[in-house]
Amino acid sequence: MTTFDKREDAFEKQFVHDEEVKFKAEARRNRLLGLWVAEKLGKSGSEAEAYAREVVAAEFEEAGDVVRKVIGDLSAKGIAVAELEIRSKMNELMPLAISQVKAGV
Repeated sequence: MTTFDKREDAFEKQFVHDEEVKFKAEARRNRLLGLWVAEKLGKSGSEAEAYAREVVAAEFEEAGDVVRKVIGDLSAKGIAVAELEIRSKMNELMPLAISQVKAGV
């Protein structure tokens, strides 16, 4: 194996690792968002955890469904929250999610 091949292999492994961290961080962010929304919905404990799992699952059903789900759930309870506020909260939670994933929490 040449030096070039070794470097190429290392870059490929790094790419795979980075994508895995990104995937886990997005799922963690969605879970944290779900817990935040659950609190607004008056849920706590296991009910809040179950709701957070629903939010995470919504992303797997269709990309971008997380925002639609939480806005729909909040609207159904008469809680007005703008899409911009949801997206802002997602952006706020992402660094926390990344640090938790990297720390193995």
